[in-house]
Amino acid sequence: MLNMLIAGMGGFVGTIMRYALNNAIYKWLDSPLYPYGTLTINLLGCFLIGLTASLAESRISLTPETRIFIQIGLLGGFTTFSTFGYETFTLLRDGQFVLGLGNVILQVTIGLIAVWLGYYLGQ
Repeated sequence: MLNMLIAGMGGFVGTIMRYALNNAIYKWLDSPLYPYGTLTINLLGCFLIGLTASLAESRISLTPETRIFIQIGLLGGFTTFSTFGYETFTLLRDGQFVLGLGNVILQVTIGLIAVWLGYYLGQ
């Protein structure tokens, strides 16, 4: 139960960060045609999850609770795309190329189909 609360607190902070950064980018770019806010958040989230994972594995000792707060909560609330990126990276790093490529194909393709289906059903 404590770990769920820790993840939830991180998610709360991450969601607020996503909202604030997205709004700041759209104000700065003054009505862009492309979703630069989402792109920035996804790329930043991927960078941060890679950095924290690397530091936790090699340079600094993070408690399990700290990793839950940062990686699952904060970055999960900021962008779940970072988790997708890290899990795919881990599969590829570990030599699981078919699974890594399959993860990309399945999540992107089926994700887009799910968006279409949800949108279609909502009409």
